[in-house]
Amino acid sequence: MLAARFSVRFAVLGIFLAFSSLAAAQTTYRWLDKGTGQTVFSDQPPPPGTKILETREGPAATDDRQLPYATRQAAEKYPVILYTSANCAEVCASARALLNGRGVPFSEKLLKSEEEIAEISKQMGNDSFIPGLKVGTQAFAGYETGAWNNLLDLAGYPKTAPYGAKRSGAFSQ
Repeated sequence: MLAARFSVRFAVLGIFLAFSSLAAAQTTYRWLDKGTGQTVFSDQPPPPGTKILETREGPAATDDRQLPYATRQAAEKYPVILYTSANCAEVCASARALLNGRGVPFSEKLLKSEEEIAEISKQMGNDSFIPGLKVGTQAFAGYETGAWNNLLDLAGYPKTAPYGAKRSGAFSQ
């Protein structure tokens, strides 16, 4: 009797887990409602003729939930951008290693043209800024471990990456 009750509970749990994994793989849509002007989030596609602002698949939408709470908070308030160029090899690799070593999720902007470099150098306030770091609205031109760590500390990023943290950047494989 006890074994039968246990097997029924186990079967119900298995069915629940199977359906919950299907729900995690659903697509989420975001659009503006023409009538009210409000943003709508739904698992159903918007009405015909409505412009879709964003579409997300389940696994991509939950990747950031695997980050520690403090890291998620810091990334929301102070997103990190690493500016690099094609001719920056060793120093940019060190810059990536510092950010990944701390578990900082960042995007990497590879500057390809002289115009891009000139535009960003005006923002950074320095002509030789590769690699450059932007944390929220604060920026630092050039690579200096102490200054970069100070910016990241002030933003609330962890000092070390948690076990199993995903690497960020253009060369994250």
